[in-house]
Amino acid sequence: MAELARQLAELAGNSPVQLLADPFPEPVAIRLFLKRDDLLHPQVSGNKWRKLTYNLLAAQQRGLKTLLTFGGAYSNHLYATAAAGQVFGFTTIGIVRGEELANRPRNPTLQFCEACGMQLHFVSRVEYRRKDEPPFIKALINRFGPCYVLPEGGTNELAVRGTAEIIPELRAQLGYMPDYVCCPVGTGGTVMGLIRSATPATTVLGFLALNAPTFQLPFVDPLPENFRLQTGYSFGGYAKTTPALLEFIRTFERKTGIRIEQVYTGKMLYGIYELARQGYFPAGATVVAVHTGGLQGRSSELD
Repeated sequence: MAELARQLAELAGNSPVQLLADPFPEPVAIRLFLKRDDLLHPQVSGNKWRKLTYNLLAAQQRGLKTLLTFGGAYSNHLYATAAAGQVFGFTTIGIVRGEELANRPRNPTLQFCEACGMQLHFVSRVEYRRKDEPPFIKALINRFGPCYVLPEGGTNELAVRGTAEIIPELRAQLGYMPDYVCCPVGTGGTVMGLIRSATPATTVLGFLALNAPTFQLPFVDPLPENFRLQTGYSFGGYAKTTPALLEFIRTFERKTGIRIEQVYTGKMLYGIYELARQGYFPAGATVVAVHTGGLQGRSSELD
């Protein structure tokens, strides 16, 4: 395990905090910083690196050489797990939602997964909904052999341990705690890490990237008063977009030179911009937005 830990430490890039002086279509009265987790690794980037790190160590500690996980056809998590398996010597199996996809041409995400050696197993949407049921998981282990099972999106307690390291990094990099820390929310693993490590003086804002009126964060932690979930910036649902969102992203990229995508980080930044315009943040507030990577899912419409 010591060798894997060394490799993980050596391969992890820096995640600097970058001040964005004028990133939006119109000026707003906040000091916005971007936490550049997109720079952590070229393929296993952003929150996926943080979510996988301690899980990879746990898999090796248990003597398991195969990772099995779940995702849709455009899953950042499948992509990252496949890349991590190739880099660190794990066999990978992806359970993919949608049995009708088995005989169709692979999209770029699934092409990459297979190129990294991931074995894809397509299941119906009905079967996929059983992904957290112990009998279903047991049947998969019986079929594929001993393996370390990662949940959809990679969110479990070890993932939250990894994402909880963002806040101490910010404190060290800035020299103080910001007024707000923001991140996109899919399965909730990243925002849970922020919640667990943020001080009461820092408000954690999660921007839900999917249309889920009954969405609940993972685990049963009592949510602190300094957490807010923003649900109005999903743009119709997971991986959905609008011309307004795409134009906002083009403007942001042109003004900052930083590439983002429309599934997670773009929606969060749009939400921050709109909230700032509405006076949600006190004038001069320090706001840190976490760039969660996932650039392989960037729409070709943005080029």
